[in-house]
Amino acid sequence: MKRIVCLGGGPAGLYSAILFKKALPDAQVDVYERNQADDTFGWGVVFSDKTMQGFRAADPETHDDIVGNFYHWDDVDVHFRGTNIRTGGHGFCGIERKTLLNVFQNRAQALGVVLHFGHDFLSEEDFPDADLIVAADGVNSRIRTRHEAHFEPNIDVRKCRYIWLGTRQTFPAFTFAFEQTEHGWFQIHAYQFSRDLSTVIVETREETWKAHGLDGFNTAQSIAFCEKLFARYLGGHALMSNARHLRGSAWLNFNRVLCRRWHRGNVVLIGDAAHTAHFGIGSGTKLAMEDAISLVQEVVGAEDVQAGLVRYQKARTLEALKLQNAARNRMEWFENVARYAHLPPWQFAYSLLTGSQRIGHANLKMRDRAFVDQVEIELAEQAGVSSPRPPMFLPFRVRDLELANRVVVSPMAQYRAIDGVPGDWHLVHYGARATGGAGLVYTEMTAVSTDARITLGCTGLWNEEQVKAWRRITDFIHAESPAKVALQLGHAGRKGSTQLGWERMDHPLPAQNWSLLAPSPVPYLDGISAVPAAMTRANMDQVRNDFVQATIRAVAAGFDLLELHMAHGYLLGSFVSPLTNHREDDYGGSVENRLRFPLEVLRAVRTAWPQGRPLSVRLSATDWAPGGLTEDDLLVIAAAMVEAGADLLDVSTGQTVPSQTPVYGRMWQTPFSDLIRNTVGVPTITVGNIHEPDQVDSIVAAGRADLCAIARPHLANPAWTLHAAASEGYRAQWWPKSYESAKSQLETQAQRLAQQLMGAV
Repeated sequence: MKRIVCLGGGPAGLYSAILFKKALPDAQVDVYERNQADDTFGWGVVFSDKTMQGFRAADPETHDDIVGNFYHWDDVDVHFRGTNIRTGGHGFCGIERKTLLNVFQNRAQALGVVLHFGHDFLSEEDFPDADLIVAADGVNSRIRTRHEAHFEPNIDVRKCRYIWLGTRQTFPAFTFAFEQTEHGWFQIHAYQFSRDLSTVIVETREETWKAHGLDGFNTAQSIAFCEKLFARYLGGHALMSNARHLRGSAWLNFNRVLCRRWHRGNVVLIGDAAHTAHFGIGSGTKLAMEDAISLVQEVVGAEDVQAGLVRYQKARTLEALKLQNAARNRMEWFENVARYAHLPPWQFAYSLLTGSQRIGHANLKMRDRAFVDQVEIELAEQAGVSSPRPPMFLPFRVRDLELANRVVVSPMAQYRAIDGVPGDWHLVHYGARATGGAGLVYTEMTAVSTDARITLGCTGLWNEEQVKAWRRITDFIHAESPAKVALQLGHAGRKGSTQLGWERMDHPLPAQNWSLLAPSPVPYLDGISAVPAAMTRANMDQVRNDFVQATIRAVAAGFDLLELHMAHGYLLGSFVSPLTNHREDDYGGSVENRLRFPLEVLRAVRTAWPQGRPLSVRLSATDWAPGGLTEDDLLVIAAAMVEAGADLLDVSTGQTVPSQTPVYGRMWQTPFSDLIRNTVGVPTITVGNIHEPDQVDSIVAAGRADLCAIARPHLANPAWTLHAAASEGYRAQWWPKSYESAKSQLETQAQRLAQQLMGAV
């Protein structure tokens, strides 16, 4: 390449230019910036210690200059309801944004990069001789906008307004402070980035901002409002703006940007032009600089520019998504501060610190053991036990049922029943997981009638033979372990009469299909699945009675907890979702109407189920499809379920329609459990890619859920909980007497591994 043009003189453009000039010293590298060299509209930039290690390898000179201008701190302060919770060991550093830009400018010029300030550009066509054009022109990228149809940006305007200010108040730690007003919560993100300057970002929800009239305030008036509200943290110092003028409002909405494509021809997007990350995780500049490192590596080492750009996007997409997901989690935490305001200050702080889901219980303990030890003491007191322990091993009580720990074996279809009767396979399957240490073991979805089955291999509870077979299993579990057993009852609805899970899942049987029922005559797979009959009132009466009779049998079968399956597009869930309920009578339309029949079943089952035993409901919190359930719908649904007698809500998502587009990731469904638990005030079970003990600890300690249902890890390892106890040093975990010799060996191995890891650190 002979000429490289970087459009944008922020960290993304300048750092790209530096690295390209280092790699290709004979190439002409230019940076074009519409503002002047000393213009900047932020205050400080934050990096973690870990992030700086990567920058050192890419360009030691800029790394050393940045470090030489750092203000470093380890502590985080969380001020909430008159209490300050301080935690240490976080390892962050701040630098003035203008200083950072000067470091980059000086390094670029020293290498021979040509910098053009005050040079406006309209499009890439202004540079016809460029071999590569790096569009680093920010969140409002002109280049991206010009070719929007190609780049396909997904731009999500978020719920909060924020104003980016500075102050001469010096903060001893990275400071989060929360103040409640008559219209809602405000919070600050504040950190010192030089000897005598700090950043203060003030943030609040849009409706709170408007209720205070801030939409009509100019910048000076907004500053005065913020100074008064957060005076106790400013030590008499003023807040300052470096905006060009103070006449208009400086409050902004955060725009979450992610492009489907990052390059077009010889043009490539990097930094905020391609993707943004909320300042709550402090990673926008980090992402931009790491983009630059990857871009140079992939393009310089490729056979041609196009091949390099393809490799660049492939290399960066996953990392950008991971960081964006973490930033989204933290962003949503700050958007919903009111949701967590009921938590005690120590748990509020813990929830904030782990809100990105990138920092877990073990990591936080490595940073500040004293804080996490105190959290475990508080959690033990809440749970009514005298000895602190890892949160996943705290007992949990609901009605008269007490679970030994917070681990749940999730319902997992086995497709091994004959005429609905569980056999030896089920005895071994459920028995092994109960003796594997989990506090609660769920059955697979068990049908209330022959026509309620998903497949011919599904278990049922519509006759006495099935009762006896289930009783054999529950008796074994109760005799051989402290685990409790939950029965999940359901009706397949329009998703019934299909092949076994390892055959053609969701496809009809080749022969001998049975008729299907649903709220509306909408097949699951259009043109493939049978069209279900829209339920009549007589059908509803029969199905309700089937649930009640199965409930009575569940009592005789010895189950400790009963769950109604109202998720995943099965019959009761199909009533709840507007995508599958198109009725025009009293059972369709509004969310209240769509709930009528499911609530009728729930109330009838609650009456038939013993009062001392808890009742749970499995919900799909979102359909992951346009026109599906909204967040407002979900909260109405959850509250109605509790009012009708649900003690627990088992929060899952999707599987309502085959066209769903879920957003996967670790613990990806936990935010929905968090929303319901901390808004409605009901205990929840969370599911979805929870596979490490530390994740269970973090979820429970932060109050995002009360129980964690774990599926695939339990298929691979029935004794998952026993292994978790050993790895976490929890020696009070129950083990089967016949296996106790393995307990000591596993604990010794885990202790040795922990010591090796500590030595490596």
